[in-house]
Amino acid sequence: MTTRNKLLELLKTEGAMTSQSLAKRLAVTPMAVKLQLYELEREGFVGAEAGPRGRGRPSKVWRLSAASDRLFPNAHEALSRDILIGIRRTLGEGALEKVLEGRAAEQFARYSEALKSCQTIEDKLRQLAHLRSEEGYMASFDTLDGVPVLIENHCPICSAARECVKLCSSELELFQRVLGPSLKVERSEHILAGARRCVYTVVRIHSRPNEASHSAV
Repeated sequence: MTTRNKLLELLKTEGAMTSQSLAKRLAVTPMAVKLQLYELEREGFVGAEAGPRGRGRPSKVWRLSAASDRLFPNAHEALSRDILIGIRRTLGEGALEKVLEGRAAEQFARYSEALKSCQTIEDKLRQLAHLRSEEGYMASFDTLDGVPVLIENHCPICSAARECVKLCSSELELFQRVLGPSLKVERSEHILAGARRCVYTVVRIHSRPNEASHSAV
């Protein structure tokens, strides 16, 4: 992978960074990073703003622009915005719902098969992150404040999801179905709401004592 691509991936997966931080992470000189950043800025793929003020001049903080989306995987061209509009206009909302239901059913079957041998929440999320990365979501497993999370740094279906919000809600429902009723899945960050990434938190649901006693009778 080239320095340019590594730089883009770092900004995509970790958010805004200074050129000094990028140089350290990439093990190259700050000047080499700045040359790449200035080129990407001319192309419209990154932008800079002043970072927190400390001693001396404030450092520039670099972040990706909206135009950079096209540099990352877009594996779901079949669900592009124009196709969704066409289905809705020519066949109606009911037909669009059936298309989305069919997609969700196929994903559920594939994800369930891949996760059936996973024993822990962590194992399930690692495997799910692997599957989602194969689909272009640049996904990873992590923990935030001790809570397991699935992180998606890229959305290859953003243009379609902006036209049909059901795509996003159906994916949240899909994760809930795949992970099972003993776990609760919530989206805490959302790209379509302006966030840099989508983050799904996963917590175990504990049954209440009286519910447990009733089920034992």
